[in-house]
Amino acid sequence: MYALSQQVLRTDLSGMPLEWIDYQQAVRLHHLGQVGYTLGSVLYRVRGGINAGSGRRSVVEVNSILATAGDGFALFRARPRYTPPLGNRTLFRRDGNLCLYCGGRFLERDLSRDHVRPISQGGLDVWTNVVTACKRCNNHKAGCTPEQAGMQLLAIPFTPTHAEFIYLQGRRVLADQMAFLQAHFPRSSPLHERLRQAQSDRAPVRRLH
Repeated sequence: MYALSQQVLRTDLSGMPLEWIDYQQAVRLHHLGQVGYTLGSVLYRVRGGINAGSGRRSVVEVNSILATAGDGFALFRARPRYTPPLGNRTLFRRDGNLCLYCGGRFLERDLSRDHVRPISQGGLDVWTNVVTACKRCNNHKAGCTPEQAGMQLLAIPFTPTHAEFIYLQGRRVLADQMAFLQAHFPRSSPLHERLRQAQSDRAPVRRLH
């Protein structure tokens, strides 16, 4: 069994990822009869009360992935230009905690959001204009573009799809959840290669002093 903090991936009945929920929310969905099917490993077995007629105690098994009735994803389908909210934690995870100027991998506290085209030069605070940068590189670049600062951008920033964003929000994504989410990533998603590389090299995390 897993720690009670382990997140469960909730999808709609078509298998479209929706959100992360905790085990209590998962048990509630089972109790309300809203779970259509489950996938993945069993995370928890939650025991309930004893049935007065049968004398048996109820048990709810919570899997790592569960599909729920109702079309909760309709909101996203109705908004083809839906853009996930931009936050530093998901930005840093999109870029693998790498500074996209020097290539070093850093702790989150040593990273910052850099605007490729600075706000002072008309740049916007959007996914396609922001990258992860260590604080040293960000300070060196200052209010310049990479070209003006003589710095090379190592990867092109991109807007994650909803499935990619769900992955980026996950605290501890299990192997079966990761495989499920990756199946919903676009074939051209840079995350495929970044995840493969992260698994193969496990580059050490650097600290700024």
